[in-house]
Amino acid sequence: MIDALQLTGKPGETGATVGRAGGRQVRVIFLGAGDGTRQALVRAGAALGRLARGHRALAVLASQQPAQVQAFAEGVLLGGYKFKLAGAGAKADRPGRVDLLVPELAGSAESGAGQPVRRAQAVAAAVALARDLTNTPSGIKSPQWLAQQAEQACSGNGVTVRTWTPAELAADGFGGILAVGSGSARGPTLIELSYHPPAGADGHVVLVGKGITFDSGGLSLKPNEGMIAMKTDMAGGGAVIAVLSALAGLGVRKRVTGLIAAAENMPSGSAYRPGDVITQFGGRTVEILNTDAEGRLVLADALSYAAARLQPDQMVDLATLTGAVRVALGTSHAALYATDDELAGALLAAGLASGERLWRMPLADDYRQALDSPVADIAHVSREAMTPGSIVAALFLREFTGGLPWAHLDIAGAGRAASDDGELTKGATGFGVRLLLNWLGAAG
Repeated sequence: MIDALQLTGKPGETGATVGRAGGRQVRVIFLGAGDGTRQALVRAGAALGRLARGHRALAVLASQQPAQVQAFAEGVLLGGYKFKLAGAGAKADRPGRVDLLVPELAGSAESGAGQPVRRAQAVAAAVALARDLTNTPSGIKSPQWLAQQAEQACSGNGVTVRTWTPAELAADGFGGILAVGSGSARGPTLIELSYHPPAGADGHVVLVGKGITFDSGGLSLKPNEGMIAMKTDMAGGGAVIAVLSALAGLGVRKRVTGLIAAAENMPSGSAYRPGDVITQFGGRTVEILNTDAEGRLVLADALSYAAARLQPDQMVDLATLTGAVRVALGTSHAALYATDDELAGALLAAGLASGERLWRMPLADDYRQALDSPVADIAHVSREAMTPGSIVAALFLREFTGGLPWAHLDIAGAGRAASDDGELTKGATGFGVRLLLNWLGAAG
């Protein structure tokens, strides 16, 4: 049959025929699993997940390795994802069901494949949450809505939630978040999520996510084509919320604080302007040259606050920050900038292990002078036309990290997909969730 269907066994390849089971006709699908590596099995599972939408399937996986079972189950769940907008009027697709049949797992005292499948479910549920948040239209998704979703997802999962009001942000000097949100009728907020493991913490990590719920460009208005995907400009913040929601269930032993700097960047009579000088958290002044480079301003406030008030061992931020990174790396990798080689190495390894790949980029001090300003401590973009945009953005953020070990993930390419591909589905990818859970020691 395999010869007749001309199957090669590459991951995700399928061939269908009809057989008899239990006295009735059934559809039989041959599914290529490639070389059996984690990524091949995730891709194979994703192909099955798409085929199983609205149906019931029995999958036979001839593996005794828990890691392989987890990878395949994770792929089924990620590939089967479909965004459903409540009240949209369209008939929602029925979810599918896949029963997974595997041999007794090698070297495991667990009952069957329950443990790796449960871990796959927890990871995939977190990714689905990040995708749902990011795919939600911006007419619904205000900064306050995002804070409510964070509360619902994280409360009861060992996480305390604080939502900063605009008045509280003003009192503490969060000038970047306030400036970016000043043009919108829906005010900005800082969402602070705090996870403390019940058995004591093994270090403290701060995750910072860009939470721009819609980016019009502000007074530096984007063209219409540039705005269409901007409901996804809070993908980094959505990933941070999703990671925090999964930590307790996956037994993470680190203390983790999530900061989502949420604002809507809109043009109006009260919007901030090119030429303005704002004061970020901590007192540093910034000259505004382009209001469409707003993400780094909200991140700078959150990073500065984390370094000064929370004093973590490490900080990692995620942001759909620059179009330049899409030119450099496309959509297969996110850019990694880091001030610490050990942290960079750990994140690169977690990216390979999880399938969310990173490429380390240089924090080249040669370009730092491009941010010099005659009227403020620093400008937030370069005045020079030919400077590398993603590198310069990372250099700006570095100014607010207080010298702590820090990494910046520019996910502008990897955070969105133009079509279904493997475990990715068209729209938001949830990039960063699997990577960070693996890095935190939760997804293995």
